Amino acid sequence: MNLRSLFLNHVAQTSDAPMLIEVERAEGIYIYSPEGKRYVDLIAGVSVSNLGHNHPKIVRAVRQQVEKYMHLMVYGEYIQSPQVQFAKLLTSYLPKELSSVYFVNSGTEANEGAMKLAKRYTDRTEIVAFRHAYHGSTHGPLSIIGDESFRSNYRPLLPDVRSIRYNNFDDLNLITKRTACVVAEAIQGESGILQPKENFLQRLRKRCDEVGALLVFDEVQTGFGRTGSLFAFQKYNVQPDILTVAKAMGGGMPMGAFISSKEIMSTLTHNPVLGHITTFGGHPVSATAGLAALDALMEERLMDKVEEKENLFRKLLVHSKIKEVRGVGLILAVELGDKDLLQKFIRKGQENGILSDWFLFCSTAFRISPPLNITDKEIEEVSELILKTLNEI
Repeated sequence: MNLRSLFLNHVAQTSDAPMLIEVERAEGIYIYSPEGKRYVDLIAGVSVSNLGHNHPKIVRAVRQQVEKYMHLMVYGEYIQSPQVQFAKLLTSYLPKELSSVYFVNSGTEANEGAMKLAKRYTDRTEIVAFRHAYHGSTHGPLSIIGDESFRSNYRPLLPDVRSIRYNNFDDLNLITKRTACVVAEAIQGESGILQPKENFLQRLRKRCDEVGALLVFDEVQTGFGRTGSLFAFQKYNVQPDILTVAKAMGGGMPMGAFISSKEIMSTLTHNPVLGHITTFGGHPVSATAGLAALDALMEERLMDKVEEKENLFRKLLVHSKIKEVRGVGLILAVELGDKDLLQKFIRKGQENGILSDWFLFCSTAFRISPPLNITDKEIEEVSELILKTLNEI
């Protein structure tokens, strides 16, 4: 059997129509098939590969760490230099209150940990989240994602969850003294890249302070430079009590974290002891890759050019079939306004060497979230391919 047949027979599928792109290698913004066909990667692992595929600094760091040691023991017991150095560097770019990092393996786990931490610290049970938000697929985050179609077949889920409308100021009054935390995306990703209205996040912060609820910002998709700042909350000057991150955090390796103050995080150490544990969280190879990726992001000053690259995409992507380009930095949604037209674009784009996809809660727009080190010349080539594809459908 060929590799495609083996894939379909033995690798669990998450849809009935997988893309079936066979990958031989990847470099920069490109993915290559065994036959040598080149694809422009506008997905970047859903904002994972912020420094492109096969970045030499990350690859070199991983190789060096593998030769020293890999997995040792459950996170939190041994002093491992990759974890310590990564946590030190990461928190140096964050507000002083966000000083304690709990490493996990993914965004879903980061949000699970944040929800537990908020309930433990506040001794409250209600969790508030927003409609059309996505926070992960395990039972905890699934309970708070903003679309019933993803939840209905898995009920019962967590009780005491309230869903409110993003950018609706009146709904903020539904946050009360029963609320342990509000989980929010600074920019809603899977709803098709929706930014907050002016002062909405500030009002959300104020309401949480008024009732004693913790504010959790899910920056799993927007973190590590994608919006032109290290984290999106820094663009809006609103500070969370807990920050969750993943995706680009590991430089291509699996890694996530929830980050808070030492005071809040310390509640996981007692009553009960081992209030949250993970076998592979903070894996030394992943931590090494993440440290190298953050170093490279800063050394190469990639965030300095993100806004210019956004503007170049906006300038070039003008077409009668494009209704709107939404987003900020290099997390953009190109709105076509029609689900069938979008599917035709995805299929024809794949034939033309473009890899993109749609959003979980927005089936009429396609994603542009390439590596942050995409060049202006590459943006011009990508835009030409997009326009060519739009002309052909």
